[in-house]
This record gives sequence, structure tokens and C-alpha cells, in this order.
Amino acid sequence: MKPSIIVSSSDLERLEGLLTLPAFRSRSDLDGLRAELERADVREPEEMPADVITMNSRARFVEEGTGREYELTLAYPKDANAEAHRVSIFSPAGSALLGLSAGQSIDWKSSDGKEIRLKVLEVTWQPEANGQFEL
Repeated sequence: MKPSIIVSSSDLERLEGLLTLPAFRSRSDLDGLRAELERADVREPEEMPADVITMNSRARFVEEGTGREYELTLAYPKDANAEAHRVSIFSPAGSALLGLSAGQSIDWKSSDGKEIRLKVLEVTWQPEANGQFEL
């Protein structure tokens, strides 16, 4: 069972736009993101709770099996950078994190096929909560 997620209407619009571009339209590896967007509770940017991961949000996580903590920023593909801890929304981890709230957990497979459970500890910065959303 997947946790409920909340996505801002502006993020939804931008992501759906990217997913319809010829370079991404037929990529089956993005089906997980498409499914997440379809099941999301969509809200206007100014109605987004401050503890929800939106695009360009920075959040702290703990890997439940190991206790290892991470701080990541959810980024658009062009802005992704592993060294800067900016994970692409088009990666399995990125699409799994979109819309999660502090306290929620998600299971996903790492690039080496290992099952990992991440728990959101806190959203340390979110554009909508900081008045950075576009109308």
C-alpha cells in the first residue's frame, strides 16, 4: 500500500508537460511517476502544507534499515546533481518522494536492486511555504 501524496497544481502541470515531450513520452521507466501523478491529491500551490515534498523542496530522510540519514533536494532532470544531493524527479527515488509528508515512509529499489525504506524526517525547505511558487 502506497502512502497518500499531495502534489501542487503547478508541479503537476510542469511534470505532465515534460512527460509529453517526445524525448520522454515513450519512456516506460517513467510509468511510476505517471502513476504517482494520477493518484495524487492535487492542490493549489498556496494551499500546500509546509511539510510536503514538492519540486525543489529539500528534505531530510532516514533509511529505516540502517539509520543512515540523507538530505536531498527534489529536482527537475536538468537540475539534478548527485554531488549536490539534487535527485531527479525522473529517477525512481525522486518519483517516490514527490508528495510525501514528514513522518511518511516509502519503499523503493536502489540502483543495485536493494529494497530500501525511507522515512521523511522533515521538509527543511519548500518553495510554496516560502512564497516561491509561480502563479
